[in-house]
Amino acid sequence: MSENFDRAPALHSTVFIVDDDAAICEGLCNLLESLGMDAVRFGSAEEFIADWQDRPGCLMLDARLPGMTGVELQEKLRQSGITIPIIFMTAHGDVPMVRKVMKAGAVEFLAKPFEQEEMIAAIRHAFEMDSSRRIEQRELDAIQSRLDTLTPREREVMHLVTQGLLNKQTASELNLSEISVKLHRRHVLDKMQAESLADLVKMTERVRKAQPK
Repeated sequence: MSENFDRAPALHSTVFIVDDDAAICEGLCNLLESLGMDAVRFGSAEEFIADWQDRPGCLMLDARLPGMTGVELQEKLRQSGITIPIIFMTAHGDVPMVRKVMKAGAVEFLAKPFEQEEMIAAIRHAFEMDSSRRIEQRELDAIQSRLDTLTPREREVMHLVTQGLLNKQTASELNLSEISVKLHRRHVLDKMQAESLADLVKMTERVRKAQPK
């Protein structure tokens, strides 16, 4: 198992364990570390929140914690815009709870005691999800940085041409000459590092979809 996990794409990621049972936390940490994974444990949801830093990894979360429950923590993280993948675990789960946390985006719901292979599979999946999300966010941030270099006029031209308007139509809409539109369009493509208009359309669509609704 350890040899297989060593080939995982996110070896630098950390498993954050939140469980009020100290013995379970210690056992899971020892097991995960023996498999080559970094693990950090917390005895409560409040401890986890107080120590939170945006680090790569996933959260193994007991659903029925004293104080703030695991289900409540999931909702708090969601409201705060924290998107760490969550693997729920509990010895006393029920169907409505499972449905609720899975609908809210949980990666997996493990019933204690669970098999090692089942846990590792869930962690691998969670790591992959987190890695993909972080790559996507870096790419979106890079696109936004390039967007920020555009002048107001270049933004206007970009908006119209990515909506499918021809240069002549864009010129008419903005009361510009067609030559000016062509120049602005070229500047937009250069600044956005877009190889073509189709490439530019894809970039703007990615940014649009990522915006909060």
